Amino acid sequence: MNTGTEDRDLATRCQAGDAGAFETLYRQHAARLYTLACRMSGSTEDGEDLLQEIFLQAHRKLGSFKGDAALGTWLYRLALNHCLDYVRSRQAKMDKRTDPLDQDGAFEPVARRETPNARLDLERAIERLPPGCREAFVLHDVEGFGHKDIASMLGIAEGTSKSQVFKARQKLRAQL
Repeated sequence: MNTGTEDRDLATRCQAGDAGAFETLYRQHAARLYTLACRMSGSTEDGEDLLQEIFLQAHRKLGSFKGDAALGTWLYRLALNHCLDYVRSRQAKMDKRTDPLDQDGAFEPVARRETPNARLDLERAIERLPPGCREAFVLHDVEGFGHKDIASMLGIAEGTSKSQVFKARQKLRAQL
């Protein structure tokens, strides 16, 4: 049986209420989707909430899975769209502007506040980025999207995407 047939079969079993099939789906894809959700939201707590929402949404929308792409690809795109909706709703509540690199005095390198030999984890540094920089950085440098796609996803100019990624890299260099 090929992967496409296996994916359609798993989706059909999930739709039919087979808890074991949905558990299989969850186990196969939860780690990757959780990582995406944490990176896009900037926190593990929000990432956990987003992961639950993603799988609830997946359960409701499995009927729309046609098998044209791999089930993992379909789930990833669903998760990315859900994370982007979360980001957009959060941005609607905040002023969407690009802050200068040196404006945020609270963004002091962690190594200065902790022991001199403390090693900063990249994930922790990414979480500390301002939301606009973090979202653009994750989509570009981690997920591999182009600036044009990022601009479209986040509703910003392509130049803003480039600027945000540049600023994120600068802040990460300062942190690491």
